[in-house]
Amino acid sequence: MSRPGFLWVTVAGVALGLAMAAACGCGFDPLRAGVTLALAAMAHAAANVWNDYHDALSGADALNPAPLSPFTGGSRVIPDGAASPAHARHLALGLTGLVVLGGLWLALTAGGGLIAIGLGGLLLGWAYSAPPLRLMARGAGELTVALAWWLVVLGAYYTQRGQWLIVPMVSAIPFALLVAAILLVNGLPDAPWDAQVGKRTLAVRLGPIGVAALYTALVVLAHGALAAAVLGVIAPETAWWGLASLPLSLAAASLLWRHVATGRPVATLRPVIGLTIGAALVHAVALASAFAAIARSL
Repeated sequence: MSRPGFLWVTVAGVALGLAMAAACGCGFDPLRAGVTLALAAMAHAAANVWNDYHDALSGADALNPAPLSPFTGGSRVIPDGAASPAHARHLALGLTGLVVLGGLWLALTAGGGLIAIGLGGLLLGWAYSAPPLRLMARGAGELTVALAWWLVVLGAYYTQRGQWLIVPMVSAIPFALLVAAILLVNGLPDAPWDAQVGKRTLAVRLGPIGVAALYTALVVLAHGALAAAVLGVIAPETAWWGLASLPLSLAAASLLWRHVATGRPVATLRPVIGLTIGAALVHAVALASAFAAIARSL
């Protein structure tokens, strides 16, 4: 239910934030870095389990007869009878409790501002799936995800520096947009079943053409924002490395438009989703490498 394969996106986001912090030349705390990585992964896992739990209650996952596993339709653990909603709730509460306790320790060592970041992340993870907000069902899931993973990068940075600066705040935006693109395209295969249970995601609201248009805008904006940050001397010159993900994003957008134009089977979205996840990972790793190169030169 924690969908461990997807946790790599969070690992990459934490690595990006830590690399940004190391680039300042102000020292690096390996213990806080390790705890940060573990807590961020647990927070992501908790959000995934909460999502499985609430989708089980609504019937969204059970209604979907052929999800694009492992990308869409939830983990399938509850619909397949391997666990009950009660099990999911207990696991989600346990993971959330561990994140809160570990986060308080980090805040004591790194600074009280981390509490605001942590509370914001936990709130977004809960509000994404849980009533009464159910942001995913109101067409706000992508915005929620973008904000959550922006906080992942910013939080990882803060655990080392104990402050907020414009460089990480701006440099994390492209990664956040690319993560939002993952959720957007993932919603397409599930859209018919989500609509039947009142889960009006952006994919349900916009339809295939609207999703393709918004997806293209997101990935272009993400890479354009990075270029603007470099040209505006906010991000360092080496941040150009982050554009390594652009070919993957453009390839995914092209395949998505082909899928929409030809009305191909849902299964043809699998490479689109794979490329989209790959783009987010490549972007984070390349940009982290760019900041790490600065850290090594100091």
